[in-house]
Amino acid sequence: MSRIPDKAEILDWISANPTLTTKRDIAKAFGIKGAARIDLKRILKELEAEGHLQKRKKTYRDPDQLPPVSVLQVLAPDADGDMFAKPLEWHGEGVEPIVLVIPRASDPALGAGDRILARLTQVHEADHNYEARLIRRIGTNPKRVLGIFRKGAEGGRIVPIDKSASHEWIVTSDGTAKAKDGELVEAEQAGPKNRFGLPKARIVERLGDPAAPKAVSLIAIHQHGIPDAFPDKAFEEADKAKPMGLKGRTDLLDMPLVTIDPADARDHDDACFAHADDDPKNPGGHVIWVAIADVAAYVRPGSALDREARKRGNSSYFPDRVVPMLPDRLSGDLCSLHEGVPRACIAVRMQIDAHGEKISHKFVRALMKSDASLNYQEVQAAMDGDPNERCAGMLEEVIRPLYAAHNALKDARNRRQPLELDLPERKIVLDEDGQVTSVNFRDRLDAHKLIEEFMVLANVCAAETLIAKRAPQLFRVHEEPSRDKLDALRDTAHAAGLNLAKGQVLQTRHLNALLNAAAGTDDAELINISTLRSMSQAYYSPENFGHFGLALKNYAHFTSPIRRYSDLIVHRSLISSHGWGDDGLQADEIEQLEKTATHISDTERRSMMAERDTTDRYLAAYLSERVGNEFSGRISGIARFGAFVKMDETGADGLVPVRTLGREFFHFDAEGGTLTGSDTGMVIALGQRVTVRLTQAAPVTGGLELELLTIEDQALPRGGRRSPAGRSPVKRKSAKAKRKKDKIKRTVQRRRT
Repeated sequence: MSRIPDKAEILDWISANPTLTTKRDIAKAFGIKGAARIDLKRILKELEAEGHLQKRKKTYRDPDQLPPVSVLQVLAPDADGDMFAKPLEWHGEGVEPIVLVIPRASDPALGAGDRILARLTQVHEADHNYEARLIRRIGTNPKRVLGIFRKGAEGGRIVPIDKSASHEWIVTSDGTAKAKDGELVEAEQAGPKNRFGLPKARIVERLGDPAAPKAVSLIAIHQHGIPDAFPDKAFEEADKAKPMGLKGRTDLLDMPLVTIDPADARDHDDACFAHADDDPKNPGGHVIWVAIADVAAYVRPGSALDREARKRGNSSYFPDRVVPMLPDRLSGDLCSLHEGVPRACIAVRMQIDAHGEKISHKFVRALMKSDASLNYQEVQAAMDGDPNERCAGMLEEVIRPLYAAHNALKDARNRRQPLELDLPERKIVLDEDGQVTSVNFRDRLDAHKLIEEFMVLANVCAAETLIAKRAPQLFRVHEEPSRDKLDALRDTAHAAGLNLAKGQVLQTRHLNALLNAAAGTDDAELINISTLRSMSQAYYSPENFGHFGLALKNYAHFTSPIRRYSDLIVHRSLISSHGWGDDGLQADEIEQLEKTATHISDTERRSMMAERDTTDRYLAAYLSERVGNEFSGRISGIARFGAFVKMDETGADGLVPVRTLGREFFHFDAEGGTLTGSDTGMVIALGQRVTVRLTQAAPVTGGLELELLTIEDQALPRGGRRSPAGRSPVKRKSAKAKRKKDKIKRTVQRRRT
């Protein structure tokens, strides 16, 4: 293009290409070269002066954008029946955007004047700028019920799956959503509460077969008693909340902080930025900023939101849904660090030297604006030499400095030697109908490790600050393994021909040496699993007992107050100890810290069990169509009633019942972790490679039953007597370890006598 574009054309380009907004990008798009760039620079400055553009470093952005989650007021349908909405949080100076509401079949009917919380997607259509999907209608909080629909002559009834439910619900003929008898359904209260008789409900979602994958997480939520409906008062408080201004806060709006999360993340509670330290006393050092959503500004002590957040303790995550600790208005909007939207935060500036050792840190209560919401994969690709359009303009000023700071922190981490387990994390992928399409193992990218290391350092800073100020807080405690668990791990290591030394104070470096010795061998997975099982469970406490796994003396959770109540307590203590406002930790909260710590430790375990049960049920549903197939795996557990096998392909655990192993009796050795056949001498031990056949998959319980076919590539001996060769299909190392153990027992007995 030879001519200079006019202002309207430039604004249209920036609106359509939000990731290509540097002066260089704009010049390239319009073919502007050489001296003509001076004219382009002049036009951009004029647009900035007129308020049409906002310059952030070398990037120009349209300031007139709505946040991804917004409050809207529904307008009357137009002549074509389309429903539009007015944004109630529009603060731009340009023309107010037009929002089209896209209803789903399960959405309640909306009318003119209704206020709704909606998730927005920016579009470029002739008659609207955004499309909205309903999250919920504001001002209404109908009670919901999950149950089995029983069809009747005029509608039917819902039998709740919650055992504590005291009554059924009536469904009229116009509220059945064509549900079939026996289907699992989710319904909401219809009409006012009845003083007499059964309450009425309207079915909002048909979940089909109660054993179907889509129903799995809902059943787990109810079985484990996880609260999934907010009280009316909590909703009312959330709906009244407004964005925070700059008053009383440090201005970080021009700092190019970015969020880096999974690609499917719906909220962003942490942002980061790093740059080389310009202090001449710190050559090669770095400055790292970590900003965390200021949830305490919205969730005041003693409020309905606070009571509900404490009750839940944490958010619970399932493959198809999240049960949040806070309502969407906060967790998905005001407390989520969305790109380009001013958000209240508590930030920490951390100065580290060239070797990753922390020199200093300082906390501020601030207002920030995220430059970009990035995901792990695109950030890693940019560093690996394949940046997309989104990351190309941020590579030098934002992404590379983050990795440079992380490389320094890696040096410090290597010296500290936290526990380095290598256990791949499973990811269950669902389609729109809730069916499992695949079971993958998540990649562990340097981008993941970067964010983790930044968050660990920020958590250390929070703990140290509150200790220095003698302020109350909740520590994240992870105690060292018990002697019994260490002895069991030592026996497993010996069986694999490895060594875990005794007679010294255990440190994580000793366990890492064991893990490194096993790396690349057939026993690597066994040693990793056994090491994990030897660990104590982490918990919260107002007393500091250190964090063994991270090899840290002082550690507190600070970085996720959207989803953990412990972090909210730490934020409030920081607010109180710095004198930032009246929304800090209160006297009655301090008195209850011990009870709060116990409670949220329990809710964390509750969520873990519900999430694990859900994963097991999804895997069972996924594998139910493959009954009769053969799988490779490894013995992952031994019990009196059988052996557990972790299958390679999916990571699912199945049981080989001892009753299926033949006619002989099997001796169970709890200490040695073995099952030994009385006739054949066959030994089944932890870590053995096996081939199994899937004989049963029960999605309702999540149970998998297997038939053992081979051990260490040897077929199982059959019959009720020892095999002719007198050999058992078991690794020599396991048998050797058993003989050594028996010898030790005899020696101990002789010494005792």
